[in-house]
Amino acid sequence: MAYALQLLINGVTLGMIYGLIAVGYTMVYGIIGMINFAHGDVFMIGAFIGLIVLTALTGITSIPLAIAAAFIVAAVLSGVYGFSIERVAYRPLRGSFRLAPLISAIGMSIVLENYVQVTQGALDRAIPPLLPGGVAVMRQHGFVVQLSFMQVAIVVVTLAVLAVFTWIVTKTPLGRAMRAVEQDAKMAALLGIDTNTTISLTFVTGAALAAVAGVMFLLYYGVIGFYIGFNAGIKAFTAAVLGGIGSLPGAVLGGLLIGLIEAFWSGYGPLAYKDAAVYSILAIVLMFLPSGLLGRHEVEKV
Repeated sequence: MAYALQLLINGVTLGMIYGLIAVGYTMVYGIIGMINFAHGDVFMIGAFIGLIVLTALTGITSIPLAIAAAFIVAAVLSGVYGFSIERVAYRPLRGSFRLAPLISAIGMSIVLENYVQVTQGALDRAIPPLLPGGVAVMRQHGFVVQLSFMQVAIVVVTLAVLAVFTWIVTKTPLGRAMRAVEQDAKMAALLGIDTNTTISLTFVTGAALAAVAGVMFLLYYGVIGFYIGFNAGIKAFTAAVLGGIGSLPGAVLGGLLIGLIEAFWSGYGPLAYKDAAVYSILAIVLMFLPSGLLGRHEVEKV
């Protein structure tokens, strides 16, 4: 019981990170019907920006202020990367055949990955624990279930960011414009909505969410490398598909499920088959629910 509870805590923490990244995937797909395969690398760049900020500020200011600065700077600068990806890799090809933007996004992913490898080096980068300690939730047969302060912080930050994002989508003019462009971009343009700006801001918002996830990944694991964007991006994309691509609640649910599957499989099954378990469960779910757990069937416009 205690061991399962520890795995549950670890899985929810990891799932929160996956969920934030998956929201960016599902936002882009919802508004332009395409997958941004460079999104995982924006997550990686956000982690490196956070590392640079924390390295520069540690010892100069308090740790909470340094962490807050890392989140803000990473979100802003990663938003610039998201804007650039939309302008370079997607906007020129928006009217082209559907495979062209996919190839362009994969190319952008390779460029970003190699750019970070050249500028930051191929070796892993690490930081010391900035929020050490925690509380003992349960003791059973000598096993102590630990809830670290960092895990609590990750859950709180994720829920706060998702609450702000939900408010933006549902209550602000930008959110109404996003939903209008998602439903019918041509009609939205006829009604006076600047579709290009709305799509660009969607990429910026998704990139900022990925950057927040990247900084949390850095703080949680303490070690990052230029390659983490591919692995996390594929897992987050899997989460978005599992929850229902195009559904924001589905992206978060899918992220939590992927995190829990990884944690429990790592605890009870062979670690080498952890990723295989994730993708196998995705395949099984899609066999019975092709649109995902919370996805909706596509309605063809005629």
